[in-house]
Amino acid sequence: MTADHGMLAYYAARAPHYDDVYTVPERQADLRWLTQFIPRVFTARHVLDVAAGTGFWTAGIAREASSVLAVDASAEPLARLEARALGDHVQTALHDAYALDTLGGFDAAFVGFWFSHVPRARRRAFCRGLDAALAPGSPVVFVDNLPGACQPINRVDDVGDGWHTRTLPDGSEHQVLKNFPRPDEMLDALEGLASHTVWRELEHFWVFQYRTGACHVPPL
Repeated sequence: MTADHGMLAYYAARAPHYDDVYTVPERQADLRWLTQFIPRVFTARHVLDVAAGTGFWTAGIAREASSVLAVDASAEPLARLEARALGDHVQTALHDAYALDTLGGFDAAFVGFWFSHVPRARRRAFCRGLDAALAPGSPVVFVDNLPGACQPINRVDDVGDGWHTRTLPDGSEHQVLKNFPRPDEMLDALEGLASHTVWRELEHFWVFQYRTGACHVPPL
């Protein structure tokens, strides 16, 4: 299955304004911590950057990584990432986040602000696809919003997925799927795939870190 067409249309339209989210004053302390922490995880690694968007996080990772493949299903954000000119060791590709098992050769992955858009019913499949693209023992970092950092959910559908309405500067309104996974839900999605799991909560964001490999997962 491919990425949701409504989400693709939303992110294509949002591309010129996407990085505005990183200028919100009350988020700056969290962002300073994240921009220092994340690149260090990927020092000398071959990184798969999933749903990379405009490349705000890719830029930091690229300073430390040996190579980066930044993938996204929307061409408009990727064009902005490419314009950053991060170096020959950074490549981009239009690619479905639900088909990561067709990729390979990576020993690390970053999933920034994407997992909250994954339907509950597809979480396990996404994690299995990601795992298939990575070597055993690869460090993986997920980062996403805590509930209080986002617009409120307008409705919850029949399968338990949350939705809210986002209005872009051009006045267009978009229904966007947004879930807020708990630590136990992350462990469920990664059962048998992850070890050395760590869940952190900042003021506005959560960070979930682990290594690939089927072994005992300790409690968070």
